[in-house]
Amino acid sequence: MTYPFINIWAVLVAALLFWVLGALWYSPLLFSKRWQKEVGFKEEEISKTNMAMVFGTSFLLMLFMVWALNFVINSHKPEQVSMQLGMMYGLFVGFFFSMLTMGINYLYQRRSIVLWLIDGVYVMLGLGIAGMILGGWR
Repeated sequence: MTYPFINIWAVLVAALLFWVLGALWYSPLLFSKRWQKEVGFKEEEISKTNMAMVFGTSFLLMLFMVWALNFVINSHKPEQVSMQLGMMYGLFVGFFFSMLTMGINYLYQRRSIVLWLIDGVYVMLGLGIAGMILGGWR
């Protein structure tokens, strides 16, 4: 078995940008209040959370996601890999695997479609951006 090309710097930067998108996505500038309402969190619950652990672990999990996406994108011949191909694969994986899996879970958990859209679109866009970086940074 041959392993596809891995640009570790592209993987690290893509994971970091995925994480930064999340920081913006779930901030007061975008969806923090609506997300809190949909999951039923109160401010005092959030203030008691070990945010360093949450942020650090989420970055590690995103790093694994981006690393795996790299295998999908770079399973092609090097001359076929591009920013557009990477974005297409990122959006595809983000929607058909991540977002739809969340949708199934949220149905059984009786979560709202609003929460599914907030969480799912974030993952889809994050993987789309990561895919662009992985495909374009050769």
